[in-house]
Amino acid sequence: MESLASFDIFVRVGESRSFTAVAQQLGISASAVSKAIARLEERLSTRLLHRSTRTVTLTPEGSRFLEHCRRILGEPELAQEELALAQRTPRGKLRVSLPSVGLLFMPQFAQFNRQYPEIELDIDCSDRLVDVIEEGFDAVIRTGEPRDSRLSARLLGAYRRTMVAAPAYLAQHGVPRVPQDLLGHRCLLYRYPSSGKLDVWPLANKKERIVLALPDAMVCNSLEPQLCFAESGLGIACLPDIAIRPQLQAGTLLPVLDEFNWDSTRLHVLWPSSKHLSPKLRLFIDYLAAHLPLPKEQEAVPPAGRDQAR
Repeated sequence: MESLASFDIFVRVGESRSFTAVAQQLGISASAVSKAIARLEERLSTRLLHRSTRTVTLTPEGSRFLEHCRRILGEPELAQEELALAQRTPRGKLRVSLPSVGLLFMPQFAQFNRQYPEIELDIDCSDRLVDVIEEGFDAVIRTGEPRDSRLSARLLGAYRRTMVAAPAYLAQHGVPRVPQDLLGHRCLLYRYPSSGKLDVWPLANKKERIVLALPDAMVCNSLEPQLCFAESGLGIACLPDIAIRPQLQAGTLLPVLDEFNWDSTRLHVLWPSSKHLSPKLRLFIDYLAAHLPLPKEQEAVPPAGRDQAR
């Protein structure tokens, strides 16, 4: 408790630059304030203040320590505020950005909205890489590994991109046995809206990635056309397994070249870094982690790595 008291005195002096003003605030003598600062400096073995007959200024070490003390002294008040907020019904707008694969989670979003009707979801579904902070998003769901140091992240799980085709297509054109066989097939490709680059299919042997210039029977920038064309027997597509579970179970789509597929794509929720999340955002993040139909991790790709998926 003595340390907290001396921290409080130091913060007051650091902000007011006056021993006398702090003494008047606390109802003690200026000498007592000076001695408290001196004891603190002795304990830290660091000079925190430059003193002269007219001015009091912070040393560089004092400036850094002032910020630490402010955070320490503010914690009890913030904890009390957070507890009070937790007792209220979370409410307000929550602006969220999702990639196209996020459309698969709309049943979970609908359940969240039914459970917490006071939280208004404002959903932007796009594969472009939004600037979370500049564009004012509360949270985004993104694939790949987080790279923005301004954002906090929580792993939601992983899925696998799977190369598939309809039985009718394979009966007519044959089943590819090795990746190079794809060069003689109709491939339904995905183009990233943000970069204009074509998706590189996750082909690999046990030692290295296999990158092929695949023939493009169709190119699109969303999942739905790929899935429709693949089910219609018009070619081979590479799709997230979470998007085609019903088709795989029903046998309307069949996996191909699975022994050459080492893909595992991680999915994270990201939000602007902050010490204290709002109750609505904390609730949303916890809900996603608990309810999205994703395994927490799948088999890793070879050391050669892979491109970031959508």
